[in-house]
Amino acid sequence: MTSPATAPPASQPAPRRGQVLTWGLWDWGSSAFTTIILTFVFSVYLTGSVGDDLPGTISVNSWLSWSTAAAGLLIALMAPVIGQSADRAGRRLRSTGLWTAAVVVTVALMFFVRDDYQYLWLGLALLGLASIFFELAQVSYFALLSQVSTPANVGRVSGFGWSMGYFGGIVLLLLVYVGLIAGDGGALGLGTGDGINIRVVALVAAVWFAVFAIPMFFSLPETPPAAARARLGVLGSYRKLLTDLRDLYRREPHTVYFLGASALYRDGLNAVFAFGGVIAVTVYGMDPGTVLIFGVVINVVSALGALAGGWLDDRVGPKAVVVGSLAGLVIVGIILLFVSGPNAFWVFGLVLGLFVGPAQASSRSYMNRLCPPGQEGQLFGLYATTGRAVSFLAPALIGLFTYLFSSDRAGTVGIVLVLAAGLVAVLPVKAPVRSAEAVPTA
Repeated sequence: MTSPATAPPASQPAPRRGQVLTWGLWDWGSSAFTTIILTFVFSVYLTGSVGDDLPGTISVNSWLSWSTAAAGLLIALMAPVIGQSADRAGRRLRSTGLWTAAVVVTVALMFFVRDDYQYLWLGLALLGLASIFFELAQVSYFALLSQVSTPANVGRVSGFGWSMGYFGGIVLLLLVYVGLIAGDGGALGLGTGDGINIRVVALVAAVWFAVFAIPMFFSLPETPPAAARARLGVLGSYRKLLTDLRDLYRREPHTVYFLGASALYRDGLNAVFAFGGVIAVTVYGMDPGTVLIFGVVINVVSALGALAGGWLDDRVGPKAVVVGSLAGLVIVGIILLFVSGPNAFWVFGLVLGLFVGPAQASSRSYMNRLCPPGQEGQLFGLYATTGRAVSFLAPALIGLFTYLFSSDRAGTVGIVLVLAAGLVAVLPVKAPVRSAEAVPTA
């Protein structure tokens, strides 16, 4: 298989360091959603406080997993067509901006989720909507990777972006922990009544994302439109999508295989973030405040892992990094099934974080190396779609095992199974062949 990755077109200026930095700042700002809202603060607030006294036999963790699965289904239907439209019209930057703004507004609305189980449904709805908007923003944002990198450094640039996200999460976690969470409402003394401190954290997260996302939109040029633009409509876009996917399979079947394999293991990675903080509290007995400290430390570990993985990616290729990371995740995940207590979670949870960063960053660079020039938005739309086509799997398995065995620990089996399936599926996929230009010199 030959790799379609090429240097930026002649009409596009070579990426500048400042553009790489502002592109990475979007990842830094997006940590407000992935770290604060999705993993360590708001989701824990929903399951541990808002839904704590939820009537009925179905656990709040099950409701969270099923709402996450429903959001994933909508993403799967929307992502490739939106990415295709951005490619065709030359609106990747604008598309990223619109969906980023939608995330910011939805996160800000989480301020109205009070500490009462009657507000659980509002919280789940807002979390689901924000997840949809965030994934759609990532479709165009990931496609912009080709504008800020070359074949020789795409692994390092992708790893830099992921590490910026982790480091941004560290800084923001520390700020909200000290200012709004530690003790009884943090140094600002807001208190914890009616969840006011966590609700203000949601506002801080919204502002954080907006502020650090903005520089990219003044630094990067908008992508030019495709040579031939045609209004396809919704049904026409899906027909073109199926045609392009069929043609892609004929030309580059292993690109399609990678999309399918990565769909499985990325669903497992998403589940680690979506349910990691919840599992730390409900399964391993970690105090919610301690979860934030753990979040700071694991973000440091994951950031270092992403930087190291990006360096290895440009030297040994993305497949080796992905396979090694997934193998580590599966082994550590199995160990976590048999240990108990917060101390054990500290040790093995941090080891888990070491493998998450490289798996994410190298998956993004792998896809970028496979994208034909000018089709990055559509291919990353397919990347999001295939990831979300099975995105119900890990949350549904978590909910199923939790319900069948009446145990939150049993639910973690679902994450391990999906990661293992992804590892098995990616093994026969051929790695992209890199041109001489793409091989870094010492």
